[in-house]
Amino acid sequence: MIQNEQRLFKFPKFADLIIHEDDNLIVINKPPFVASLDEREGGDINILRLAKKYHDDAQVCHRLDKDTSGILLIAKNPETYRLVSIEFEKRRVNKIYHAIIGGTHTFEDLKVDLPILNQGNKNVSIDRANGKAAVTIFNTLQYFKNYTLVECKPITGRMHQIRIHLATQHAAIVGDTMYKGKPVYLSQIKKRGFTLSKDQDEQPIIKRFALHSRAVEFTIDGKNYAFEAQYPKDFATLLKQLEKFDS
Repeated sequence: MIQNEQRLFKFPKFADLIIHEDDNLIVINKPPFVASLDEREGGDINILRLAKKYHDDAQVCHRLDKDTSGILLIAKNPETYRLVSIEFEKRRVNKIYHAIIGGTHTFEDLKVDLPILNQGNKNVSIDRANGKAAVTIFNTLQYFKNYTLVECKPITGRMHQIRIHLATQHAAIVGDTMYKGKPVYLSQIKKRGFTLSKDQDEQPIIKRFALHSRAVEFTIDGKNYAFEAQYPKDFATLLKQLEKFDS
């Protein structure tokens, strides 16, 4: 996200992000443009710092990319953090993401099993010889003329896993320039009746890659947890415009 957009972005109150809280766990719907943890390049705001202001012992149990929105689990004590971390490590957390991708694609339990090599500095690649196992299952949810809403189920949890696996299928996520995904402009889909003044630069409908952590389900101490996070405004707006002008 460009620097000007970062200055314009106003972070809501942490309490307003909470979709579930009990004695052990906080579940939030993370907004886009905010890091989950401290980053090397710094930054005034991240979820961990805000969570600790809300609850002293808070620990983020996993992470989402800065631009990814959706469900994030936060433990309120070390024991819960340990238990949730074990569930992630054992791959017993069912995770569902939604993504809007370029092109029309029919995915019916498509299993992408391609190892991913993390080369550091957020640089990852598909590497069958040296990469670590990475598996994602994709299903089409909704078709448009030029785009597709897909459900993504990562079985493993590698960096950029969904993004790079979709790119291997020639189905890069909208706005994901790192993997050749292109932004969506209203002028592209609303070809009639769209005007723009000469001194006005058109902005994309969504100013990030269109990926949202939609739902998670897991069990700790015999108790089943299942949560769902609504789409943020930018993701919902893009879908609305596609339904209106690209159907």
